[in-house]
Amino acid sequence: MSVLEIRNLHVSVETDTDGPREILRGVDLTVRKGETHAIMGPNGSGKSTLSYSIAGHPKYTVTEGTVTLDGEDVLAMPVDARARAGIFLAMQYPVEVPGVSVSNFLRSSVTAVRGEAPKLRTWVKEVKESMAGLEMDPAFAERSVNEGFSGGEKKRHEILQMKLLAPKIAILDETDSGLDVDALRIVSAGIEAVRAKGETGILLITHYTRILRYVKPEFVHVMAGGRIVDAGGPELAATLEESGYDRYVKTTEPAAIS
Repeated sequence: MSVLEIRNLHVSVETDTDGPREILRGVDLTVRKGETHAIMGPNGSGKSTLSYSIAGHPKYTVTEGTVTLDGEDVLAMPVDARARAGIFLAMQYPVEVPGVSVSNFLRSSVTAVRGEAPKLRTWVKEVKESMAGLEMDPAFAERSVNEGFSGGEKKRHEILQMKLLAPKIAILDETDSGLDVDALRIVSAGIEAVRAKGETGILLITHYTRILRYVKPEFVHVMAGGRIVDAGGPELAATLEESGYDRYVKTTEPAAIS
């Protein structure tokens, strides 16, 4: 069973005026294959820092702690090796890649992860079926990656990647941000399709409970001040919907930079 284990993770970022500033201050978390965990919390609590640190963003420096996937040291791996090992990150703000078509990008990514190029005939069918499930026009496959895409189209493309790559651990960083009601429903259905296979552990980072009406986590964690300060089941999300984050923010030092 695939397991992502985070122990006592401390992460800092270099600021322009004050030098390094600690954002994560001792995060402990375990995500197993087939589990869905929601990370919730106010702005500046360190949620996005957690996701980018696991993925290997060079902006963030791990000063203490460990991250392992199936016992292997994730922090010792370069970014591409983390992806090949089975870690997937859906970014809050997906970047544009002019001149690279979606179809070429997807096939190159899948080839790198699977270790061999998929057979063209089965690959075309696989992509079309996955795009249809996300209500994406097949013409998108020939467009440059995210260039001219709306916010909802970019997020659908992120979930399309996740469906095709079938990662061990999928980190979804505020995938619901900027989505209208219809796009949220479609994106959530795509996440649920991956979740239903039971092969991927999902770490869903969000401010709001609206996506949790569609994607039902087994575990909900509250992050504030660079730490996980509370945890529970789906009922915790309902409590947060009613009472907000004030009681956590008032008792926890802020992480200062998200």
